[in-house]
Amino acid sequence: MKNIFFIILLIFIASIAHAQRDDRPKNLPKYDNKVLHFGFTLGLNVMDFGIRHSNSFIELDSIHMIENNRRLGFNISIVSSLRLGEYFDLRFLPGLSFGQRDIDYTYYSSGHSYVKRMKIESTFIDFPFVIKYKAKRIANYRPYVIGGINSTIDLASQKEIKEEEKPKIRLNAFDVYYQFGFGIDYYLTYFKFSTEIKLGVGLLDIIRRDGTQYTRAIDRMTSNIVYISFHFE
Repeated sequence: MKNIFFIILLIFIASIAHAQRDDRPKNLPKYDNKVLHFGFTLGLNVMDFGIRHSNSFIELDSIHMIENNRRLGFNISIVSSLRLGEYFDLRFLPGLSFGQRDIDYTYYSSGHSYVKRMKIESTFIDFPFVIKYKAKRIANYRPYVIGGINSTIDLASQKEIKEEEKPKIRLNAFDVYYQFGFGIDYYLTYFKFSTEIKLGVGLLDIIRRDGTQYTRAIDRMTSNIVYISFHFE
């Protein structure tokens, strides 16, 4: 997750360097003077688990390894942006995020190793509030950084587990993330387009304890999400 984040950071820095050399006429010169802006977001995400083994892990002779596999998902949201000043905005972006994470349990039985893959699907209702700090506009570009809090409800956590999917761990429905990221606003002829990368780090233990060896092997499991977003405002 960190590698993805920092690779895009390098692209972001290169884009700023290009923007500083851009002396074209300004589009939408009065856009940033408006108090309220609205729009929508389309994007991609990569969900991840942060897994910490419990003290019982070494006592569970059958389980040898727990691995997390990431999958690509997508997200949509509505943008509401309130101007707080020349350089600050308060943004509320309610939406839906769809994704999947797979957990591989490698365990031994009768002298042989086996892998049990659990496909953990998530459908989040997101309620993020973020503060956006904008740098000085350069021609038709304006880089920015963001930080805030996102409360989520995972609708898929309530989904009934099919018999062929068992055994399978469940997640708690509610989680809270702190978010930070960066992006660039592009002022086009008729609207503003933004590209953004942000990281959401879950604060709560989301594993639902059921007494099985699969949950007893984990002391704490948190959720992390990298978002690549495209805003149209």
